Amino acid sequence: MCVSGGSVATPLGRFPTPGLPEGSCAEVVIRPQHLIPTAHGGALAQPLDIEHQVQRGDTLEALSTHYLGTPRLWPQLQRHNQVANPRHLQPGSVLHIPMQLLPLGSAEVTFVQGEATVTAPTNASATTLQAGQPLPEGARVQVAPNSFVTVRLADGTLIRVHADSDLRLQQLRRRGRAGDAQSVLELRRGSVETSVPANSGGARRFEIRTPKASTSVRGTRFSVALTGDERALTAVTEGTVAVQPHATRQGASIPAGQGVVVAADGELGAPQPLLPAPDLSALPAAVHDADFLSLALPPVAAAVAYQVRVARDADFTTVVRDGAFSGPQARMRAVDDGSYHLAVRAVDSTGLPGLVAQRTITVKAHPVPPLYQAPPQGATISRTQGELLCTPVLGAVRYRIQVATDAAFTAPALDETRDQQCGAQVQALAPGNYFWRAASVRELPGGGGDQGPYAPAQPFSVANNPNAPDAAALQVGNEGPALQLRWPGGSGQSYRLQLASSQDFAALLMDERLGTAAWPAASLAPGEYFVRIQTRDPSGLESEFSTPRLIHVRAAVQSSGGLPVTSSDGRPLARP
Repeated sequence: MCVSGGSVATPLGRFPTPGLPEGSCAEVVIRPQHLIPTAHGGALAQPLDIEHQVQRGDTLEALSTHYLGTPRLWPQLQRHNQVANPRHLQPGSVLHIPMQLLPLGSAEVTFVQGEATVTAPTNASATTLQAGQPLPEGARVQVAPNSFVTVRLADGTLIRVHADSDLRLQQLRRRGRAGDAQSVLELRRGSVETSVPANSGGARRFEIRTPKASTSVRGTRFSVALTGDERALTAVTEGTVAVQPHATRQGASIPAGQGVVVAADGELGAPQPLLPAPDLSALPAAVHDADFLSLALPPVAAAVAYQVRVARDADFTTVVRDGAFSGPQARMRAVDDGSYHLAVRAVDSTGLPGLVAQRTITVKAHPVPPLYQAPPQGATISRTQGELLCTPVLGAVRYRIQVATDAAFTAPALDETRDQQCGAQVQALAPGNYFWRAASVRELPGGGGDQGPYAPAQPFSVANNPNAPDAAALQVGNEGPALQLRWPGGSGQSYRLQLASSQDFAALLMDERLGTAAWPAASLAPGEYFVRIQTRDPSGLESEFSTPRLIHVRAAVQSSGGLPVTSSDGRPLARP
């Protein structure tokens, strides 16, 4: 194959030919190390050699020491570059340092949340990934949904592999000098975020490849993601990255605060500003839900989704929750009690995540608060008879009950802690409107109590019971042929009337609810009866029963036709 335009054409694409004159011809050999597998099972043909421009005084031994860590490999450099005289290198010429000759670098798994596997290059089967596990060059890391993995390279680079991702450590090499790392990652699915430390004076190479483009950096923090429609997204939050599509030679340099999209057809989009970081200052500092981690995020203009991550550390190397949400309401599985770091990014319509907002939150959900049992929310209870009741919590030894006139409980009117009893009396409260809340307390192993969060405040009211009807005010009379009972009543009140043949009301003859302060005793047989009445307020509070009152029911005088006989004033005549 012959050199044309500084490169040669092969079935796998064009390859640069540094050091070969234009028009010269030679046999081209594509070695396996020149091929980068893709997510689709194909290969990206890209040379991985290090190019070194010869300086005056360079020798193969010195270059072998510099790049390979030993002078003994200079013969291989000679053969690889077809150098006729190793003692006389032409200044300005380009020598290629085969990447496979560089000493192997190293990587280590520092954190695993959820499910993840690794497939070694010498093993076809995947094994469970564990924290502290070393990863060789060529290892393939697969992270399940709702999972997260952090990998640390030997030079301190942190690789955060997000949920539902597939990442291959394509190349882990180091140069002879300490700190000079050569790392190439292949992202096959999902997304990764990296933190590459600055390397003063070094020659670090760090690159993330996707089927559409390569992203290379020095000293930066950025993310790379593959979408379901085969686009490649790069968002930069620190430093600068270079994005090079595979389909074209035209790349782009992306500074901090910007991102770029490589389309499915390989076209490089224009760099664009990232969405601003959400303002998290209004979020509560503490979360108390034992079932879910729910966060009401502040909306960001032009955002179509939000990325939310929760980690134990400020560098987000130990992410315990990772979620994407279509709106500003985030809801994830609950986490253990403790202090966490929260990171939120707004996502624009192209899929690029915006700038990161971070803050700390505290989760305190245990012991779980009791459930309210009585009274119902907003109900009115009796000052003398009512009580606040909640359900016991497994493991709790005490319960704290607070009552206040405001939902913020700025000045509790009642604050009691009771052993084993989840509830409180309200006799000490004046009639009025209140809020109450309850918390569980467990015993710590070393002694002392650990109080959990309060249940959400619940309103209720306290009132005095209504007065019982005055038995002396009970009126017994006739209205037409029927006996009528009447008594004084109030607006909105209802009544309960009981009738019995004995004063102890051991055997009730009648027990009836009435909406008015009157009762027609039309069906009563002649005889003596005891009657008592109870008043119920619109709030539902009931009085005591009135003092029993004896009433007499006499048989009416009837005509031969069975009709009641009345006097001149219309009153029915009773038998003596």
